[in-house]
Amino acid sequence: MAKKSKPEPEQTSLLTDFDIHLFRSGKHYRLYEKLGAHEVEFGGVAGTYFAVWAPNARAVSVIGYFNHWQSGVHKLNPRWDESGIWEGFFPGMKKGEAYKYAIHSNTGDFLEKADPMGYYAELPPKTASISWDHTYEWHDQEWLTQRRAQAGKPKPYAVYEVHFGSWRRKTEAENRSLTYGEMAQELVSYVKDMGFTHVEFLPLMEHPFYGSWGYQLTGYFAPTSRYGQPQDFMYLIDQFHQAGIGVILDWVPSHFPGDAHGLYKFDGTHLYEHADPRKGFHPDWSSYIFNYGRNEVRSFLISNAIFWLDRFHIDGLRVDAVASMLYLDYSRKAGEWIPNQYGGNENIEAISFLKEFNETVYGSFPDAVTIAEESTAWPGVSRPTYIGGLGFGQKWMMGWMHDTLHYFKKDPVHRKYHQNDITFSIMYAFTENFMLPLSHDEVVHGKGSLIGRMPGDEWRRFANLRLMFSYMFTHPGTKLLFMGGEFGQTAEWNHERSLDWHLLQYAPHAGVQLLMKHLNALYKQERALYWFGFDHKGFEWVDYSDRENSIIIYARKTEDVADTLLVVCNFTPEVRYGYRLGVPQRGMYQEIFNSDHPQYGGTGVLNQGSLATLPVKYHNQDYSIAITIPPMAITVLKLSQAQIEFELGS
Repeated sequence: MAKKSKPEPEQTSLLTDFDIHLFRSGKHYRLYEKLGAHEVEFGGVAGTYFAVWAPNARAVSVIGYFNHWQSGVHKLNPRWDESGIWEGFFPGMKKGEAYKYAIHSNTGDFLEKADPMGYYAELPPKTASISWDHTYEWHDQEWLTQRRAQAGKPKPYAVYEVHFGSWRRKTEAENRSLTYGEMAQELVSYVKDMGFTHVEFLPLMEHPFYGSWGYQLTGYFAPTSRYGQPQDFMYLIDQFHQAGIGVILDWVPSHFPGDAHGLYKFDGTHLYEHADPRKGFHPDWSSYIFNYGRNEVRSFLISNAIFWLDRFHIDGLRVDAVASMLYLDYSRKAGEWIPNQYGGNENIEAISFLKEFNETVYGSFPDAVTIAEESTAWPGVSRPTYIGGLGFGQKWMMGWMHDTLHYFKKDPVHRKYHQNDITFSIMYAFTENFMLPLSHDEVVHGKGSLIGRMPGDEWRRFANLRLMFSYMFTHPGTKLLFMGGEFGQTAEWNHERSLDWHLLQYAPHAGVQLLMKHLNALYKQERALYWFGFDHKGFEWVDYSDRENSIIIYARKTEDVADTLLVVCNFTPEVRYGYRLGVPQRGMYQEIFNSDHPQYGGTGVLNQGSLATLPVKYHNQDYSIAITIPPMAITVLKLSQAQIEFELGS
């Protein structure tokens, strides 16, 4: 491209020299304010300004219905600074125009591309961008103020993971997904009633193939038009916030598809992706990997993360497939990957990018959260970058998920031989800020539903499910549950149809749903379940050695001994009468939760009334109580408030 002379000051542009410097150095984190389509006014003339990065183009123009999709009519001009950005201002053009960039490449290719920075897109299978804005009157200031006030403080995270298009369909005859506006009524009220603190959406950025569940993105800055306009999505988030519920979005900086209108070979060259397929092609998903070493690509991706937090008030980002970013040999055989400059398999450019992403997000939004789906033992994923970590706020505890599901599949008669499967997680539970996930990945591809994994007859299967959820909510770490699990969805998840809400007419399913509602309430009510959720100070084994009875007992704690909870888990269908349990304080204990309660579909083996301590040493404690342990269930005990007040008064 021939170098241009610097334009006269009166030339119209949203880009300054400083913007270009930041962009080219990989430090422009709000590119969405500069590139793309913007309805502006220059010199008293209203119109639309376009800017796109295409350094290997020899000509770029904007095409749309307004010029009958003819290239060369609305031409963009290359900037004088050799940044590779083409720009232009067209008077009279207004919001709502469908458009693409017609790119004549130096390679000889002619391409029609959607806008990488486009705010809105046509309804798939159409692929054009639509010029749009983010005008919206928010009403979530109270939520944002509270979020800022709680930044850095311990808080409960109970996340309801949702695939938007299949949570609930309008009618069986229509089989239509709900819109953003309809979900603002139905999903918000449901999540609030169930007591979850957050909702997490599988990717809602624009994607051409519905069957990708949103993980193959083409419109990184556009909420999918399948369910409404960007302002409709803002309204949904606003309603969640007004209901006291946070919103987390799945974010996919790990790969993108090769659709003709997307990022792949955007200007006829490998602009966003690595040119060498050993670094640029993803064998698992037949998609393309971002070039994290290219400064302009880093600006694009980090700007995208900031965009959702800024313009849409999102409370957090769950980053998909982090492991695939960290390792150069991820899912590759020998000879199919290139070692780094030190001969290792670590992707140094991706590591640097992830650190910068987290530093930038938390630098701009210290009250937000980033969560890594990272399935290996990579050290320090959720540790600060200044001590060598990647800087995420939380990390999915994949080992806990796999061990737990593996254990619960076993017939209870065999569980005594596999007690380590259910206790091992505590060995590493505090090495990261872990989130316990029972995610969408566990109910697809032939794995069946969660309830379908449970052994035995109907009562045992539902008792096992209630037990597993109760164990999850009393185990250290934050929580995530995929939709349908909370009421015992029996069929494997299918993105083309609604969850089986009709199951709630049956008592076992209604019982599981009520249990989940009460677990959320217990989790938020009892500080011991979240105060030291990422710290060993919040957990203590009472007894993990009773393999013969498949019983484990642990305490959840805060700095105040009065908050201490004793959790007793029985992984068999046998009732254990007169079971002695060592306690940290003398007094009267009460059962505050029992997953075998009849209201949940249990058998009703409860510890009613108060349980008085005796000066009988047990479990290395000076006092103990005798309890009845319900079958295939968890019971949670706490020193009664009356006793605590008596002790304090004395």
